[in-house]
Amino acid sequence: MSEDTIADALTVVHQVVTETVPAATHAGLTTGDQHGNAVTPIFTDPDVPDMDQAQYESDRGPCLDAWRTAQVVRLGDLSEATERYPEFVEAAAAHGIRSTLSVPLVANEKSLGALNLYGAETDGFTSADERFIVDIGPAMGAFLANAQAYGHAFELTDQLNQALTSRAVIDQAIGFVMAGDPELDAAGALAVLKAASQRQNVKLRDIAQRTIERQPPPGM
Repeated sequence: MSEDTIADALTVVHQVVTETVPAATHAGLTTGDQHGNAVTPIFTDPDVPDMDQAQYESDRGPCLDAWRTAQVVRLGDLSEATERYPEFVEAAAAHGIRSTLSVPLVANEKSLGALNLYGAETDGFTSADERFIVDIGPAMGAFLANAQAYGHAFELTDQLNQALTSRAVIDQAIGFVMAGDPELDAAGALAVLKAASQRQNVKLRDIAQRTIERQPPPGM
């Protein structure tokens, strides 16, 4: 799996949904980024992120409620939801949206986000539409869970590789310091590097890299 493959696959799913549910003029997927903030990484129309952003900034909206409660949120007439979601209703109306259907994407009993459909007609989404989306929700949730697991594993591997690289650089720098002062052992050389790091307010790895390049900072 790659980032492109994941995005392409989710986009295809969204396209299938909008083709299968006639009332859906647009579709989008709400989930969390690496910091837990709500984002819309996949959408069928540029209007979708704009409408979703109104929800994220106000911290209320049907997409967020579907995600947080793991319950379907179907709004037949957005004008009746003005008090509940004023910011989202205003943004949706500006894009000609009058009804929405938000279905949670659940995997392993955990809600990972929501699939959101947007309609231009009042009462555009039927009970049958809701049942259809609910039926495919678990499959999309499992796919999203796998994609997130892949992303986390990739990120962890990258962090480990960076840590190993930093360790190698530091070990090499310790050797340089010891060579310059035969009275120092490995612990003493590391203490010299750490002291320089603190004085210069520079990461230990960067101090080590300077040392390797024979560019020790002042006072070291």
